[in-house]
Amino acid sequence: MVGADPKFQIHHRADRVISPATQRHAQPRHAHPRRWRWVAVASLFVPLSFVLVQCGKAPSADMLAANAHATSGDSFEDRFPQPQFADRFPTPSESLVQQVALAPTPPQRKVRTEPVRVASLNPTLTLPRQTEREELTTLVSMKSSAFPYFGNNPRTDAPFLNISNGERKGRRSYGGRVYWQDQTYNDSRVLVHVPETFDVRKPGVIVVFFHGNGATLERDVRDRQLVPQQISDSGVNAVLLAPQLAVNAADSSAGKFWQPGGFKRFMDESASHLARLTGDPKSAQAFANMPIIIIGYSGGFVPTAWSLEVGGVPGRVRGVFLLDAVYGELDKFASWIEKNRTGFFVSSYTRYTKRRDQELMSMLREKGITVTENMDGPLRPGSVVFVQTRDGITHRSYVTQAWTEHPVKDVLVKMAASPQLTRIASAPSPANR
Repeated sequence: MVGADPKFQIHHRADRVISPATQRHAQPRHAHPRRWRWVAVASLFVPLSFVLVQCGKAPSADMLAANAHATSGDSFEDRFPQPQFADRFPTPSESLVQQVALAPTPPQRKVRTEPVRVASLNPTLTLPRQTEREELTTLVSMKSSAFPYFGNNPRTDAPFLNISNGERKGRRSYGGRVYWQDQTYNDSRVLVHVPETFDVRKPGVIVVFFHGNGATLERDVRDRQLVPQQISDSGVNAVLLAPQLAVNAADSSAGKFWQPGGFKRFMDESASHLARLTGDPKSAQAFANMPIIIIGYSGGFVPTAWSLEVGGVPGRVRGVFLLDAVYGELDKFASWIEKNRTGFFVSSYTRYTKRRDQELMSMLREKGITVTENMDGPLRPGSVVFVQTRDGITHRSYVTQAWTEHPVKDVLVKMAASPQLTRIASAPSPANR
């Protein structure tokens, strides 16, 4: 009974109720029978009276504590632990098996037997139709990507990896800092993004994004700078390739993009990967001829400049967009602009690169090339635009906030608004006819 004294409970369990028949066999022969009968009856009622008295009392704190201790030696938390996050939600490496129950159908009705595709990263209640394709953002290892690289630095013609520690090789930068090959120059992955609305059968464009110093593909290009999202939000029929350069390091080295034909090898290899990822292996030829827009942010100016100069696909590059990135290589940018009057060139800058941008504008004007200093209106074939952003815009946030919010999206929208550029971008380049 709840609230009873444990000592009493133990005593009560130790007592025995003796029946009259048992008493008769157990009593001595000289005992009086009637007296023992009354003793037996009294023994039945006395314990019951004690129980009733105990039940009439409110349980004390000591009694409740004793009961709790007698019931279990653990606390409430020990007996009923809080559910852990992993018990309710799968880890990133796990997946939920989707089960779809089919309603009963008449015999003459055709039942769909193929599995229903569910977008794994988009929690929506609307299942995609069979003709739709999910948006894809993934990392693909490519042997033609910037690194690993074991060649020379073209600026000095000395080996790029210029120091060693036993079998470990590395590079001492111009500032004296040492970066090891296995930590900084060994990532061959490329961030690939294919919007769900992309259609390889329509005129399209490949956007190649060269990130700046101190960056990684997932943390910075994808999550902080929102480059894949900006491409999807533009509505342009475009896909993204963003190779990993020096990993999280203050280094603008171009790696394999320094080599003659290095950018062409990268684009050729990417065609088969894009075809596979879009689900149509026959589309590799379309990707191999698709026009290219190169975007270079900050330290990405080095691989951008060398890809334009020695990359091997000048006819396919229809536009160049620099985000606070004119730190050098002015001759290479000026040469490409002069030779490619059907494409466009945009350089947006802060006070950090203002002097170099103004120097490049002067070089172009001396060549008789018209330069515009605002982003009003659509981009046209031959457009050369320099736009200075207001004070207060930081270099670190420049990919998401320049003269406007989400400048990558804005440039693509302005490009698509020009019928001339749209027709040029959809036609095979002369080098690939």
